[in-house]
Amino acid sequence: MPTSSPTPSSQSQKHHLQTILEAARPFLRGELETIDPKLPTLVSVLRSVGAGECWHKHGSFLDHLVDIYRILKLWNCSDSISLCGLFHSAYSNSYVNLAIFDPSTGRDIVRGHVGDAAERLIHLFCIVPRQPLIHDDLLFHYTDEQLIQHLHSSEISLANAKEKGIFDSEEMWRKKLQSILPSQGIHVKHIKTGEDVLVSRRIVAVFLLMTMADFSDQLFGFQDILFDNDNGKLQFSGNNFCAVWPGDGKPGLWMNSISRMGALYCLITREEDIFIEEKRKSNLSNGDVDRDEEIELVIPPVFENCTKVLDAEEQKLARTLYWEAVCDGGKTKIGLEKCEDLLVKCVEKNPFVGEPHVVLGQIYLAQGRFEEAEREAEKGLTLLLEWGSPWDKRMSWEGWIAWARVLLMKAKEKSWPQTSWGILNLGLVR
Repeated sequence: MPTSSPTPSSQSQKHHLQTILEAARPFLRGELETIDPKLPTLVSVLRSVGAGECWHKHGSFLDHLVDIYRILKLWNCSDSISLCGLFHSAYSNSYVNLAIFDPSTGRDIVRGHVGDAAERLIHLFCIVPRQPLIHDDLLFHYTDEQLIQHLHSSEISLANAKEKGIFDSEEMWRKKLQSILPSQGIHVKHIKTGEDVLVSRRIVAVFLLMTMADFSDQLFGFQDILFDNDNGKLQFSGNNFCAVWPGDGKPGLWMNSISRMGALYCLITREEDIFIEEKRKSNLSNGDVDRDEEIELVIPPVFENCTKVLDAEEQKLARTLYWEAVCDGGKTKIGLEKCEDLLVKCVEKNPFVGEPHVVLGQIYLAQGRFEEAEREAEKGLTLLLEWGSPWDKRMSWEGWIAWARVLLMKAKEKSWPQTSWGILNLGLVR
């Protein structure tokens, strides 16, 4: 039977996968100098001041800093934003006390390494009250339903502004956003001195983006127990300081919150685009306010380019299905069938993470269903590369990428080992 030709959409998906794999390859191979000639030196600087000796959630502080840089780079952020990610808590911040540089004496040192623009972002990131700013002042003002509705309305508004020159500041989504985050920015209190600090709307957006990267890299089941995150909404309302680290390693219930951050970030970028377009057509100026309009706001690829909100209950159910599949399934042939059913239901509930697709790809390979295995391995690999960090943190991002590529290669070869030693012999990726 002849095989069908790939459709244009599948060809586009394969091209996208190759593009993001090429972007990730220097990180996978440790070729940091090809990403930025200064990067190996910057990592050495962080190592020399002890970042690799500091604990940080599921690893060392140095690992976390490099991970955030990688995520932001894979999301196509600018050098200054990515470097802010690399040094993002170097003066300590409202979440952690990890001051590997003294902000009263070390700013010139950091500035000399990363430049003025990045150091300004790093310093601001470390002095703003990020938890209340991101959550209390912004995110908690929206329900999931409002975010979904406003994403739809804002898409129409942006098209009207760019294609028809129609600007309506009285639209509900614009009025609400303007009420909590005006075009001139907002004042927050310096976390140490209590002084007023003006933060532009675009920098607030950058910090929202960085918080998405920050949380996605470090959160797992341990924090759910620590903060009693039983409802999956990550409201930091609990206080279980007796939680034992690292716990069972279960994926964390953070995706509803991060999807909400992504939706809000998308709304801010659309409002900024409309604001600038209207200003350009009307020949208006910013007055005395520095709005940081030179900072580019890029849209991360996660949650379908930050246009989807994952329901908290769907997130919880998907994790339960995944955990049962990977912990209890696959021990027998009957177990494989049960595992398949669990994973298919999992990806229906949460289609935004790669690991369930990767595991499902392995199930299909074991059953000799190679075309389905290729589809799932390809989807899982794409999502893992887009995130730049793992959801199931029991294995490293690099480990998940390598395993997904092995599965994809074997699916294309239409072969799979039939012995335990054959499984252990896997590993080479071409």
